[in-house]
Amino acid sequence: MIPYVEQPSFSLGPVTVHAFGLIVATAVFAGLAMGRRRFQRLGLDLALGEGLAGYAVVAGFAGAHLFSVLLYFPEKVAANPLVLLKFWEDISSFGSILGGLLGIWLFLQRRARHLSPQQRWAYLDVAAFVFPFSLAVGRIACALAHDHPGTVTAFPLAVSLGRADARAYIAGVYDAARRLAELPPAAALATLGFHDLGWYEFLYLAAVVLPAFLLLDRRPRSPGFFLSAFVLLYAPVRFGLDFLRVSDVRYAGLTPAQWVALAMLAALLAAVVRRRRRAEWAAARLAPMADADTSGFPHRG
Repeated sequence: MIPYVEQPSFSLGPVTVHAFGLIVATAVFAGLAMGRRRFQRLGLDLALGEGLAGYAVVAGFAGAHLFSVLLYFPEKVAANPLVLLKFWEDISSFGSILGGLLGIWLFLQRRARHLSPQQRWAYLDVAAFVFPFSLAVGRIACALAHDHPGTVTAFPLAVSLGRADARAYIAGVYDAARRLAELPPAAALATLGFHDLGWYEFLYLAAVVLPAFLLLDRRPRSPGFFLSAFVLLYAPVRFGLDFLRVSDVRYAGLTPAQWVALAMLAALLAAVVRRRRRAEWAAARLAPMADADTSGFPHRG
């Protein structure tokens, strides 16, 4: 199993700097740099691309926080509505996706109305290509902070509960979920581990999604391709992983992230069906025209 380590931190005067914040900042700046190179490589307007990235990052952070506190911790908002303004606390990856998409939409409406639908998809697809690379870096921060704990298990890739502080941590997680009675005695618990979903997600992104994106990027793709690829590769796995969570709030048996994953897959399916119907409609319109063009010529067997 993976050894349990506490998140590194250091002090700068009265301020404590945690590894989580530094790694998340690294993920953002790495994503911006990668996006800049991709805009240039694809021949897109770099100024527009950087503006779009700025909107996406700001709206993404706002969405990540608001989604988290409103849907996962509504009791915090009820107790103190000012937590809505503490954007450095309680963030959600799906919230960042929804916020980022909203930011991109606002940018395209305000600053890029002159672009054709195809061009807009091209800019959006740059963000879709870059996002999983940034997310993978960000998940390293989640793995160090152990902020997505799952159930106790003997799975080899789980985080070991051999250390006393690891057992105290997971006991606190189960206690908060009112499931403390489900844990085995201390001696048995020390031989087990817990599912660390941030760690698992990093492994999946690094071993599957990122190599797949790099492989698919070897030849030109139509705008919107990588957005569809991300939804297909990420949403089902994230949906499944969330069943391992211990204490996350659930609505009708599913976490907020699971509902968003389902919505993303449904939206993708609807887009595919709509595109196919448009293609069939266009083919049906062209068929009579093609027959008319050839009706005056003899057919040869």
